[in-house]
Amino acid sequence: MPTTRTPLPGRPVRGSQSGRPIMALLDLLGRRWALRVIWELRGDAAPTFRELQRRAGGVSSSVLTDRLAELTEAGIAARGEDGYTLTPRGRDLLSCLMPLERWAAVWAKETG
Repeated sequence: MPTTRTPLPGRPVRGSQSGRPIMALLDLLGRRWALRVIWELRGDAAPTFRELQRRAGGVSSSVLTDRLAELTEAGIAARGEDGYTLTPRGRDLLSCLMPLERWAAVWAKETG
């Protein structure tokens, strides 16, 4: 169980007492390691907790437990028999993040 309440649409969150959906999403994604966990779940193989912790490099087990619980409650990640995966909603969110990955690659070329 997460130590804090999972940001969800309709719940008061950081920056919005009304719980506007975009504010709930920004609060959820702004939590330590949340984006990294989503990014590491982008592949087809479902990593175990330990594998996901290794991939993320440096995330404590308590923080990873909290993030996975929050992402699961939000319908973004799920725990299956073999490990953790993105749900269809999580894959849809990942597709929205991919333009940022392309932008970052261009940025790296231009500044490197």
